[in-house]
Amino acid sequence: MADKFKPFVSPEVHMKEFTLKSIILGCIFGIIFGAATVYLALKAGLTVSASIPIAVIAITLGRKFFKTTILENNIIQTTGSAGESIAAGVVFTLPGFLFLTDGGGEEFFNYMTILILAIFGGILGTLMMIPLRKSLIVKEHETLPYPEGTACGEVLIAGEKGGDFAKTAFLGLGFAAVYAVFQKIFHVVAEAPYFVTQQVNKYFPSARVGGEITPEYMGVGYIIGPRIAGVLVAGGVLSWLVLIPLLASLLPADMIATQLVKLGYLANLQTEGGGAGWDPALHTFKDYPKAVYLAYVRQIGAGAVAAGGFITLIKTIPTIISSFKGSIGSLKKDEQDTTSGKGAVPRTERDLNIKIVLFGSIALILLMAFLPQLPGDSIVNKLLVGVLVVIFGAFFVTVSSRIVGLIGSSNNPISGMTIATLMGTCLVFISVGWSGKAYEPMALVVGGMICIAAANAGGTSQDLKSGYIVGATPMYQQISLFIGAIVSSIVIGLTVKFLDKPTAAMIAKGVTKHAIGSEFYPAPQGTLMATLDKGILSYNLDWQFVLVGVFLAITMELCGIKALSFAVGAYLPLSTTLPIFIGGAIRGIVDRKRKKDNAQLSAEEEELGKGNLFATGLVAGGAVSGVIIAILAGFDGSAKALEAINMEGTLTNVLGHGGYFLLGTLAFAGMGTYLYRIAIKK
Repeated sequence: MADKFKPFVSPEVHMKEFTLKSIILGCIFGIIFGAATVYLALKAGLTVSASIPIAVIAITLGRKFFKTTILENNIIQTTGSAGESIAAGVVFTLPGFLFLTDGGGEEFFNYMTILILAIFGGILGTLMMIPLRKSLIVKEHETLPYPEGTACGEVLIAGEKGGDFAKTAFLGLGFAAVYAVFQKIFHVVAEAPYFVTQQVNKYFPSARVGGEITPEYMGVGYIIGPRIAGVLVAGGVLSWLVLIPLLASLLPADMIATQLVKLGYLANLQTEGGGAGWDPALHTFKDYPKAVYLAYVRQIGAGAVAAGGFITLIKTIPTIISSFKGSIGSLKKDEQDTTSGKGAVPRTERDLNIKIVLFGSIALILLMAFLPQLPGDSIVNKLLVGVLVVIFGAFFVTVSSRIVGLIGSSNNPISGMTIATLMGTCLVFISVGWSGKAYEPMALVVGGMICIAAANAGGTSQDLKSGYIVGATPMYQQISLFIGAIVSSIVIGLTVKFLDKPTAAMIAKGVTKHAIGSEFYPAPQGTLMATLDKGILSYNLDWQFVLVGVFLAITMELCGIKALSFAVGAYLPLSTTLPIFIGGAIRGIVDRKRKKDNAQLSAEEEELGKGNLFATGLVAGGAVSGVIIAILAGFDGSAKALEAINMEGTLTNVLGHGGYFLLGTLAFAGMGTYLYRIAIKK
């Protein structure tokens, strides 16, 4: 069936494709969406695919200003999408360096180490996909749909035919940017309205409901839909309206403070602060819900996320085995076809030479062994780490590509793969006598690189599918992905380090050393990886709380609920999952109206619908604005200027806290109403 497929641009046609302007534009998009993904993943622990918005914007800007061809537009979106994939892998793992035993990994949370691991992981993901393209993308064109890749291909073809759908995405970008200015610069719109019951409340102490009412959260909720958004917020409801009030009513303040001392949030019982406002004189907290969350609920959530990821991996084991066998079988067949010789290779079938995979893998192992920026006290240690990276990488890149081909990148169980890699690495270390805190950073390097590689392999597969549909030259796409990985990594590392620097507002709330890991940027997956790493290698884990989370995830799975989504919701603050749920609820209302009107849409039409395009604009615009404002707040001069135009104090004096929060809630409701009106338009 695949042999009969005819791409939009036939192999005989030679048009502009791998040009300087396409690479530069792709790198710019990779930088923008990479930085936005870092911001979103640190705050919410979630990402959304950037390929479709990049394709939409590339078509519009390319056609109007740069006279690009469809193949150049494909190179733009291929190069740009690498930034989003690598950023997700970096943020999901490398912040874990900050949370290892006794701060033993903090020295490796520096720009050069992050840059090296991001580049190596990104290159590994693309490298391992070179021999898999023919077997997975071409031979199984009819059986592996690669949803995002197919949608991107349709976008590129529709744009070439004159389709005009970019206006909606740009409208979302502009709306989010204006909203962010009023919210994060002028502070006319409250950032996080909340309501909390007092600890002395007889019936329901320390229950907290709130929401970070930002455009990006509403956009994410609309994109993931009501089902997943509902499961996410259900986890938050359990943590913040069940577990925290229960524990707050049962445990005395001194016991909670002692647990915070054990975890390192509080120096000792005689020192005030500790992230939740401990008062040693009055033996109480300014923020009881946060104190209970940090002391107990966060560890329960970490256990639930670990179990949820592992359950997801176990459920996909049959797919993993069949995927690996099928891919290896297809590779053997490709070798036979190659040796038989069939004349000149058509343009649309030219891949980079397979020798690049072999020599590239050897080079990665040697570089990891000799680069001083990576953890390890001997060449032998580092060589083992490099070998484990390549072995796990070859396996999970294959698995990742096959899975995203079936169910899409958004459902790729990367967390489960990373957890399995981390646990497997730790067990290998223990088997050779390497245990203790000195080896924790080395294990995290393996987990981090596999996470980046698997994420990038999923994105690479979707890009190669788009290229196959439009008739691109695979070799040029593969080179573009290498370039995109390197350029994006440069900015991803800078963004991570900059966001980790506490601003004046954060310092005022007690965040003095690292913003990552605080309420501002919780980095849930990074914290989880460190928790597992410490628990296995250094036996440094409160298993009683972690196991509660494990069996909570098992309970959800037995009830037919996706445990990982629920667990992430239980781990994150409710203020993160509640606005995401509202976005999902709007999507549910739109879907119900369509069903009532008997409007049937294909998967591709749904991806390119006005609601989805506006929502991706909200995500991109909100996240990029957040990064820009965070950077401005990091410089003293601009921070003072931002403080001078901050209207929160004035509005609070006039309206009171309740009135100010109500004003913000009405603004968020207005944005939701506008999203609904856009989404129901034909």
